[in-house]
Amino acid sequence: MKIAVIGGTGLIGSQVVKCLNAAGHEAVPHAKSTGVDVIGGQGLDEAVAGADAVVNLTNSPTFDEASLAFFQTSMDNLLAAAQRGGVGHFVILSIVGADQVPELDYYRVKVLQEKILAAGPIPYSIVRATQFMDFMDAVLSWTADADTVRLPATPIQPIASKDVADAVAEVAAGAPLNGIRNIAGPEVFPLDELGRITLSHKGDRRTVVTDPTAGMFAVVKGDVLTDKNARLAPTHYADWLS
Repeated sequence: MKIAVIGGTGLIGSQVVKCLNAAGHEAVPHAKSTGVDVIGGQGLDEAVAGADAVVNLTNSPTFDEASLAFFQTSMDNLLAAAQRGGVGHFVILSIVGADQVPELDYYRVKVLQEKILAAGPIPYSIVRATQFMDFMDAVLSWTADADTVRLPATPIQPIASKDVADAVAEVAAGAPLNGIRNIAGPEVFPLDELGRITLSHKGDRRTVVTDPTAGMFAVVKGDVLTDKNARLAPTHYADWLS
Protein backbone atom coordinates (compact mmCIF):
# COMPACT_ATOMS: atom_id res chain seq x y z
CA MET A 1 0.00 0.00 0.00
CA LYS A 2 0.99 3.62 -0.49
CA ILE A 3 0.35 5.53 2.73
CA ALA A 4 0.77 9.27 3.23
CA VAL A 5 1.75 10.06 6.82
CA ILE A 6 0.98 13.70 7.54
CA GLY A 7 3.03 14.81 10.53
CA GLY A 8 5.38 12.01 9.57
CA THR A 9 8.52 13.54 11.07
CA GLY A 10 7.30 13.76 14.69
CA LEU A 11 7.58 11.39 17.64
CA ILE A 12 4.83 9.02 16.50
CA GLY A 13 4.83 9.80 12.78
CA SER A 14 8.49 8.96 12.19
CA GLN A 15 8.03 5.60 13.91
CA VAL A 16 4.84 4.87 11.94
CA VAL A 17 6.70 5.51 8.67
CA LYS A 18 9.54 3.22 9.74
CA CYS A 19 7.12 0.48 10.81
CA LEU A 20 5.06 0.60 7.61
CA ASN A 21 8.10 0.59 5.34
CA ALA A 22 9.59 -2.35 7.27
CA ALA A 23 6.33 -4.23 6.58
CA GLY A 24 6.73 -3.67 2.83
CA HIS A 25 4.43 -0.69 2.35
CA GLU A 26 5.38 2.63 0.78
CA ALA A 27 4.94 5.13 3.61
CA VAL A 28 5.86 8.71 2.79
CA PRO A 29 6.36 11.28 5.58
CA HIS A 30 4.94 14.76 5.06
CA ALA A 31 5.31 17.83 7.27
CA LYS A 32 5.82 21.57 7.08
CA SER A 33 9.54 20.86 6.66
CA THR A 34 8.78 18.86 3.49
CA GLY A 35 6.57 21.60 2.03
CA VAL A 36 3.16 20.42 3.26
CA ASP A 37 1.07 22.98 5.16
CA VAL A 38 -2.18 21.61 6.61
CA ILE A 39 -3.42 25.10 7.50
CA GLY A 40 -2.55 27.00 4.30
CA GLY A 41 -3.18 23.93 2.13
CA GLN A 42 0.11 24.06 0.24
CA GLY A 43 1.33 20.67 -0.94
CA LEU A 44 -1.65 18.69 0.34
CA ASP A 45 -2.97 17.49 -3.02
CA GLU A 46 0.49 16.31 -4.05
CA ALA A 47 1.06 14.62 -0.68
CA VAL A 48 -2.07 12.46 -0.85
CA ALA A 49 -2.14 11.82 -4.60
CA GLY A 50 -2.26 8.10 -5.28
CA ALA A 51 -2.32 7.17 -1.61
CA ASP A 52 -4.40 4.21 -0.46
CA ALA A 53 -4.54 5.66 3.04
CA VAL A 54 -3.77 8.91 4.84
CA VAL A 55 -2.59 8.96 8.45
CA ASN A 56 -2.96 12.39 10.07
CA LEU A 57 -0.61 12.78 13.03
CA THR A 58 -0.28 16.56 12.95
CA ASN A 59 -0.73 18.39 16.22
CA SER A 60 -1.66 21.87 17.30
CA PRO A 61 1.24 24.13 18.36
CA THR A 62 -0.75 24.92 21.52
CA PHE A 63 -2.95 22.82 23.81
CA ASP A 64 -5.43 25.54 24.74
CA GLU A 65 -8.59 26.87 23.13
CA ALA A 66 -6.60 28.08 20.10
CA SER A 67 -6.09 24.44 19.12
CA LEU A 68 -9.73 24.34 17.98
CA ALA A 69 -9.00 26.47 14.92
CA PHE A 70 -5.97 24.34 14.06
CA PHE A 71 -7.85 21.04 14.11
CA GLN A 72 -10.93 22.41 12.37
CA THR A 73 -8.95 23.93 9.50
CA SER A 74 -6.41 21.13 9.14
CA MET A 75 -9.06 18.41 9.08
CA ASP A 76 -11.21 20.30 6.57
CA ASN A 77 -8.20 20.79 4.30
CA LEU A 78 -6.93 17.24 4.61
CA LEU A 79 -10.32 15.60 4.09
CA ALA A 80 -10.96 17.73 1.01
CA ALA A 81 -7.55 16.85 -0.46
CA ALA A 82 -8.01 13.16 0.37
CA GLN A 83 -11.42 13.13 -1.29
CA ARG A 84 -10.02 14.79 -4.43
CA GLY A 85 -7.23 12.22 -4.45
CA GLY A 86 -9.54 9.21 -4.13
CA VAL A 87 -8.08 8.10 -0.79
CA GLY A 88 -9.96 5.13 0.65
CA HIS A 89 -8.94 5.25 4.32
CA PHE A 90 -8.23 8.14 6.72
CA VAL A 91 -6.63 7.48 10.13
CA ILE A 92 -6.15 9.76 13.15
CA LEU A 93 -4.66 9.31 16.61
CA SER A 94 -6.72 10.45 19.60
CA ILE A 95 -6.81 9.95 23.38
CA VAL A 96 -8.49 7.30 25.53
CA GLY A 97 -11.15 9.02 27.62
CA ALA A 98 -10.98 12.30 25.71
CA ASP A 99 -14.76 12.51 25.61
CA GLN A 100 -14.91 12.13 29.40
CA VAL A 101 -12.80 15.20 30.25
CA PRO A 102 -14.58 18.22 28.72
CA GLU A 103 -12.83 20.47 31.25
CA LEU A 104 -9.60 20.18 29.22
CA ASP A 105 -9.59 22.33 26.07
CA TYR A 106 -7.25 19.99 24.20
CA TYR A 107 -9.30 16.88 24.96
CA ARG A 108 -12.48 18.64 23.88
CA VAL A 109 -10.79 19.61 20.60
CA LYS A 110 -9.59 16.04 19.97
CA VAL A 111 -13.22 14.90 20.28
CA LEU A 112 -14.14 17.55 17.71
CA GLN A 113 -11.46 16.13 15.41
CA GLU A 114 -12.97 12.67 15.80
CA LYS A 115 -16.44 14.00 14.97
CA ILE A 116 -15.20 15.84 11.87
CA LEU A 117 -13.60 12.64 10.61
CA ALA A 118 -16.63 10.45 11.36
CA ALA A 119 -18.93 12.89 9.57
CA GLY A 120 -16.61 13.18 6.58
CA PRO A 121 -16.74 11.54 3.16
CA ILE A 122 -13.95 8.95 3.63
CA PRO A 123 -13.92 5.57 5.40
CA TYR A 124 -11.96 6.09 8.59
CA SER A 125 -10.27 4.70 11.67
CA ILE A 126 -9.64 6.38 15.03
CA VAL A 127 -6.90 5.01 17.27
CA ARG A 128 -7.25 6.22 20.85
CA ALA A 129 -4.15 5.79 23.02
CA THR A 130 -3.56 6.28 26.72
CA GLN A 131 -0.89 8.72 27.98
CA PHE A 132 2.56 8.31 26.43
CA MET A 133 5.39 7.18 28.68
CA ASP A 134 7.56 9.63 26.74
CA PHE A 135 5.65 12.61 28.17
CA MET A 136 6.25 11.80 31.84
CA ASP A 137 9.16 14.24 32.15
CA ALA A 138 6.92 17.04 30.90
CA VAL A 139 4.18 16.08 33.36
CA LEU A 140 6.70 16.21 36.22
CA SER A 141 7.92 19.64 35.15
CA TRP A 142 4.48 21.28 35.27
CA THR A 143 4.21 21.32 39.07
CA ALA A 144 7.82 21.02 40.20
CA ASP A 145 10.10 23.22 42.25
CA ALA A 146 13.56 22.65 43.69
CA ASP A 147 12.40 20.20 46.35
CA THR A 148 9.03 18.77 45.41
CA VAL A 149 6.81 17.63 42.56
CA ARG A 150 3.07 17.88 43.17
CA LEU A 151 0.89 15.32 41.42
CA PRO A 152 -2.68 14.04 41.81
CA ALA A 153 -3.39 10.33 42.23
CA THR A 154 -5.19 10.19 38.87
CA PRO A 155 -5.07 6.63 37.45
CA ILE A 156 -2.83 6.50 34.35
CA GLN A 157 -2.16 3.56 32.01
CA PRO A 158 1.06 4.65 30.24
CA ILE A 159 1.99 3.36 26.79
CA ALA A 160 5.31 3.51 24.95
CA SER A 161 5.36 5.64 21.80
CA LYS A 162 6.76 2.69 19.82
CA ASP A 163 3.72 0.62 20.78
CA VAL A 164 1.45 3.48 19.71
CA ALA A 165 3.23 3.68 16.36
CA ASP A 166 2.94 -0.08 15.84
CA ALA A 167 -0.81 0.06 16.51
CA VAL A 168 -1.36 3.04 14.20
CA ALA A 169 0.62 1.35 11.43
CA GLU A 170 -1.39 -1.86 11.81
CA VAL A 171 -4.67 0.04 11.56
CA ALA A 172 -3.47 2.13 8.61
CA ALA A 173 -2.55 -0.97 6.63
CA GLY A 174 -5.87 -2.67 7.35
CA ALA A 175 -9.48 -2.13 6.38
CA PRO A 176 -11.17 1.00 7.76
CA LEU A 177 -12.71 0.45 11.19
CA ASN A 178 -15.32 3.19 10.72
CA GLY A 179 -14.99 3.41 14.48
CA ILE A 180 -12.52 3.55 17.36
CA ARG A 181 -9.79 1.20 18.57
CA ASN A 182 -8.46 1.83 22.08
CA ILE A 183 -4.86 0.93 22.90
CA ALA A 184 -3.20 1.12 26.31
CA GLY A 185 -0.13 0.13 28.27
CA PRO A 186 -0.21 -3.09 30.31
CA GLU A 187 -0.25 -1.44 33.77
CA VAL A 188 -2.27 1.18 35.64
CA PHE A 189 -0.54 3.52 38.12
CA PRO A 190 -1.72 6.44 40.22
CA LEU A 191 0.06 9.42 38.65
CA ASP A 192 1.79 10.34 41.91
CA GLU A 193 3.19 6.82 42.20
CA LEU A 194 4.37 6.95 38.60
CA GLY A 195 6.14 10.19 39.46
CA ARG A 196 7.95 8.55 42.38
CA ILE A 197 9.03 5.60 40.21
CA THR A 198 10.33 7.96 37.53
CA LEU A 199 12.28 10.20 39.92
CA SER A 200 13.76 7.21 41.73
CA HIS A 201 15.00 5.73 38.46
CA LYS A 202 16.68 9.02 37.57
CA GLY A 203 18.27 9.38 41.00
CA ASP A 204 16.24 12.57 41.50
CA ARG A 205 15.88 13.24 45.24
CA ARG A 206 12.84 15.50 44.99
CA THR A 207 9.76 14.40 46.92
CA VAL A 208 6.45 13.70 45.20
CA VAL A 209 3.60 15.26 47.16
CA THR A 210 0.12 13.94 46.46
CA ASP A 211 -1.96 16.99 45.58
CA PRO A 212 -5.44 16.48 44.07
CA THR A 213 -5.38 20.06 42.71
CA ALA A 214 -2.00 19.94 40.93
CA GLY A 215 -1.49 20.08 37.19
CA MET A 216 -3.59 19.29 34.14
CA PHE A 217 -4.74 15.86 35.31
CA ALA A 218 -6.29 17.26 38.49
CA VAL A 219 -9.58 17.80 36.65
CA VAL A 220 -9.83 14.14 35.58
CA LYS A 221 -12.52 12.26 37.48
CA GLY A 222 -12.13 8.58 38.24
CA ASP A 223 -10.26 6.22 35.93
CA VAL A 224 -11.51 7.54 32.56
CA LEU A 225 -7.95 7.78 31.18
CA THR A 226 -7.57 4.00 31.53
CA ASP A 227 -9.26 1.14 29.68
CA LYS A 228 -9.02 -2.44 30.86
CA ASN A 229 -10.73 -3.58 27.65
CA ALA A 230 -8.28 -1.83 25.32
CA ARG A 231 -5.74 -3.70 23.24
CA LEU A 232 -2.82 -3.89 25.66
CA ALA A 233 0.65 -3.02 24.41
CA PRO A 234 3.62 -5.17 25.48
CA THR A 235 6.00 -2.58 26.96
CA HIS A 236 6.01 -2.23 30.76
CA TYR A 237 7.02 1.10 32.29
CA ALA A 238 10.02 -0.35 34.17
CA ASP A 239 11.35 -1.87 30.94
CA TRP A 240 10.81 1.40 29.08
CA LEU A 241 12.73 3.31 31.77
CA SER A 242 15.60 0.85 31.42
